[in-house]
Amino acid sequence: MVAPPNPPHPDDPRYGEQGYDDTPDLPRYDRVPPQYGDYDDPVVPDEDTADHNGLPIDVPPELMPRTPPAPYTRARRRVDPNSLDAGAEFNAAAVIGDDGELDDADENERMIPRATGNDPTFGFLVALALSIGLTPLIPANADLRLTLSWMALAFFGVLAWLLGSTTRIGEEEPENLAWGFIFGLIVAVPMLLIGGQTLTTTVQLIFRTGIGAEGQILPLSRGVVLAMLVFVMPLAETLFFRGVMQVNRPFWMVGILATVWSMVLFVPALDVGTYPLVAVIISVALLTINLFYSYVRQRNGLAAAWICQIIVNIVLLFVPIFGL
Repeated sequence: MVAPPNPPHPDDPRYGEQGYDDTPDLPRYDRVPPQYGDYDDPVVPDEDTADHNGLPIDVPPELMPRTPPAPYTRARRRVDPNSLDAGAEFNAAAVIGDDGELDDADENERMIPRATGNDPTFGFLVALALSIGLTPLIPANADLRLTLSWMALAFFGVLAWLLGSTTRIGEEEPENLAWGFIFGLIVAVPMLLIGGQTLTTTVQLIFRTGIGAEGQILPLSRGVVLAMLVFVMPLAETLFFRGVMQVNRPFWMVGILATVWSMVLFVPALDVGTYPLVAVIISVALLTINLFYSYVRQRNGLAAAWICQIIVNIVLLFVPIFGL
């Protein structure tokens, strides 16, 4: 029995579902369509009417069997490193098996991030404990306490930077950097206009130290304060909180943790017993500011958050020194 010379059109629904390549199934030339006999009867072409492939010579070219494309044998599933809710920053490999399912790749082909042993939670607790432990240095050596606390935070942030377990600053878009500057002004200028005198008192209480043999408590020089606000503080806090902790944590959680750190660092220097209202206002302001930093980090990147903190520091903590 040979295949019929004019088989029904391949789009006929009798010829089954869609194939693996999403095109209709063509007639099978080793079978006979139902109207010509049992579908399971094999087709036995005549020797004189068959080509070298065993197919009838009179089969139209458009109905010749097609060579299926070579299936993909490798697929990559990638997790967006900028996604905060992903929970991890890695690339996972998978293999497509014969059944079309994704199978795990060999262990030596997995792309796993390097283990660094740098636990941000541990670093956060160490820096927090150090800041609390150095509280008795206030006010005679308040500048030393601030420097050592930021140094501990910077140690873990820079360590993660060097070992590759933190967010890197790549080739940033000027637009993102501009947004960091703009967001800094948006959050800082209104606070400066509303709480000018309160901020002046706050700066005088935070940035002071004992000077001379008698240990007279005096404000730090403006140059020292500017260096702390532009270099030391943004380096430590941006690298650690926005660079390390925000890799696999939501921005609001990082903002709250950064606020806890800021309150432990600054509130003891505010003389809460004498200035309770100042302590409350500063605590609320710190929460707002740190949430803004984390939001800018998520929206525009690490460099934008860094610039945002520098702008806020200058406007809220340096400008009030001049009594403006």
